[in-house]
Amino acid sequence: MSFNNFSKYKLLLASKSPRRQYLLKELGLNFEVRTKEVDESFPDNLKAQEIPLYLCEKKANAFDEELNDNTVVITADTIVWLPQTNEVLNKPENFDDAVRMLQLLSGKMHEVYTGVCLKSKNKTKSFYALTKVYFKSLTLQEIEFYINNYQPFDKAGSYGAQDWIGLVAVEKIEGTYFNVMGLPVKELYEELLKF
Repeated sequence: MSFNNFSKYKLLLASKSPRRQYLLKELGLNFEVRTKEVDESFPDNLKAQEIPLYLCEKKANAFDEELNDNTVVITADTIVWLPQTNEVLNKPENFDDAVRMLQLLSGKMHEVYTGVCLKSKNKTKSFYALTKVYFKSLTLQEIEFYINNYQPFDKAGSYGAQDWIGLVAVEKIEGTYFNVMGLPVKELYEELLKF
């Protein structure tokens, strides 16, 4: 199937994230944003990529009643994973939690995983992307400046790579940058073509 043929499908993006909406629009796709409140808890035994894969599938399953042969829902979930301590950093609960997370990331490499699920009435395809991000050491003053000015409370790991902190703290990345923004668009494009 060519990419142009994909227009016969109605695409639903189940995400409030302005970054995901922007990236999907940049792919040249027509889609509708439709979200549902889904409990984002997950079993404690899940590690690394297992967490966002579990959550994106959970989000997709919430649309079971609305899907038909020509409707495809796209769900995604991004986490920050500290391989040094096998710890997941989700969205911060408050200012102090954001400080704690950024102090954990300071001067270290961390992993960003995004799980994506494509689901129609009769077919489900899930995949993930991994990007390694290397942070320079940050001062408490830099961390507090960032949190006060950019309010990263809706972001996994308490930061957005496209924000000020991405400009000053990210020394290098291995893997796709767009994955760190919350949607691995190259991989999504390839999976949509196959779907």
